[in-house]
Amino acid sequence: MKLTNVVPWGRSFEEYQAMFELSDDDLNKKILGCGDGPASFNVDATERGSQVASCDPVYQFQVGEIRRRIDEVYPEIMTKVRQDADKYIWESLSSVEHLGGVRMNAMSKFLADFEAGCQQGRYAEWRPKSVSFLLYP
Repeated sequence: MKLTNVVPWGRSFEEYQAMFELSDDDLNKKILGCGDGPASFNVDATERGSQVASCDPVYQFQVGEIRRRIDEVYPEIMTKVRQDADKYIWESLSSVEHLGGVRMNAMSKFLADFEAGCQQGRYAEWRPKSVSFLLYP
């Protein structure tokens, strides 16, 4: 999918767990999520007793501003996913509609938790001046 701007498109706890192969032991460690955006991982993991801190440039905005941006881009993203649905592997998510529902649920959970999470120090704005990557073999 080609996008011209960064868009808020948060994943669920289950997607994070699968994507990063997080074991129960991993979830008992302190976790730093970088570039988490409006994902529900932080709130869901916190509810399960994990210690998670998330950082992302989107956290500079207020809940209403993030919600507005999600509402603006959601139809565009869903249209693009539908157009290229045959290019995705539909194993854990059964359809475009299922994907949309999971992601909107994740983003809604994030939005409901964002202010409290900020007050608790679980969400921090991150504005890197530059980013470097060190890759290990």
